[in-house]
Amino acid sequence: MAKTGIVETDPAAVAKVSELKKELRRLVKKIVDEDDSIVESIDRANATLSALKDLKFKRPLSLKIDGSHSCPDQFRCPLSKELMGDPVILATGQTYDRPCIQKWLKAGNRTCPKTQQVLSHTLLTPNYLVRDMILQWCNNQGFELPGSVQDSEDEGATQADRQHFESLIEKILSQSISEQKMAAKELRLLTKRMPSFRALFGESAESIPQLLYPLSPGEVDIHPDLQEDLITTVLNLSIHDSNKKLVAETAGVIPVLIDSLKFGTIETRTNTAAALFTLSAIDSNKTIIGKAGAIKPLIDLLDEGHPLAMKDVASAIFNLCIINENKARAVRDGAVVVIMNKIIDRVLVDEMLTILAMLSSHQRAIEEMGEYGSVSCLLSIIRETTCGRNKENCIAIMYNICFNDRTKWKEIREDEDANGTITELARNGTSRAKRKANAILERLNRIALITHTA
Repeated sequence: MAKTGIVETDPAAVAKVSELKKELRRLVKKIVDEDDSIVESIDRANATLSALKDLKFKRPLSLKIDGSHSCPDQFRCPLSKELMGDPVILATGQTYDRPCIQKWLKAGNRTCPKTQQVLSHTLLTPNYLVRDMILQWCNNQGFELPGSVQDSEDEGATQADRQHFESLIEKILSQSISEQKMAAKELRLLTKRMPSFRALFGESAESIPQLLYPLSPGEVDIHPDLQEDLITTVLNLSIHDSNKKLVAETAGVIPVLIDSLKFGTIETRTNTAAALFTLSAIDSNKTIIGKAGAIKPLIDLLDEGHPLAMKDVASAIFNLCIINENKARAVRDGAVVVIMNKIIDRVLVDEMLTILAMLSSHQRAIEEMGEYGSVSCLLSIIRETTCGRNKENCIAIMYNICFNDRTKWKEIREDEDANGTITELARNGTSRAKRKANAILERLNRIALITHTA
């Protein structure tokens, strides 16, 4: 017996099949009756027949495009290389299919897969223009664009989920450390796997304070495993966009995170830094976190240099310092010296230079960089690195230093005479690096001319 397609139960699909059959009959008649344009008619007939076949058996063009269908490159996700069903824009302006980029972010990545830039935030913005273009293309091809995977991920919690959630919170509030540990471990796993459980915390203003009940600020003798599980649950909650403001604005949450930054195990401190990074995607949260005093313990953790924590800490500091008031706090709390030491030791140079470039717009930071001998260090990195972004950050920092501290021009002149570092960058750097390099060279030449004339 022939296979019956599920299209027969869909009225819209039935109408589309009928339309395709009529077009196919017309094209076949044209091929039989006419000699002109026969090749074009055959090609169109083949395309119509292929569309009819796919629609008849409800095979949407979604996930994979075979060799017979040429999908425009701009409609393919850079990660999956497949047609995007729900295109969204990342902070860097790159477009990805929502489920693919969500998987990337949930794995703990804090960079753009395509550009490798550190993300200023992890919010995803729907790209309606690209989606409309994909829909139009699919209609022209006779295909149906699949629904977004996000639709199924964000299904609401069931009544059974709510009851289970309430029972776990009750155990967190109990005086039994064994029950607290068991419930915390399960909540950590559930909020990692199920968006619906992350959303449940947003349904009651008391849920997050209740979750953190065992971690009251200043509490001593907290079991390390319990602390880690509860803090990691907060990290999981902060991934849910609608929870970000709620988590940061709930009284007591940020102080608990700061305590965990200072006194937790390295795993707990790392996950705390990751939570602060995720929460700081929202500008109002940056202010709350900075005012609460989180920047100093983040810098201290960066200074310790534990490999497990470094990237999450650097990402959190970068995100927080996007606003000027936190920039000032970071400089006051010793960020420049710590970051310069990491750069000198060639530790996470990409991330450190990105933060330092941001801080270099602050006057006190520029003075500290000058006092610390940063010019020679930055020049050496420009010569040795092959990364265009690192060269660009180095010359941007030097530009800010030199145009605010005249004492550094002699050092640059001597290096330029010996190595031609900036001249080389002015020829072969990125467009931004070339602009900064040329501006420095122009100033060097003017200084040389004035000196010669004098």
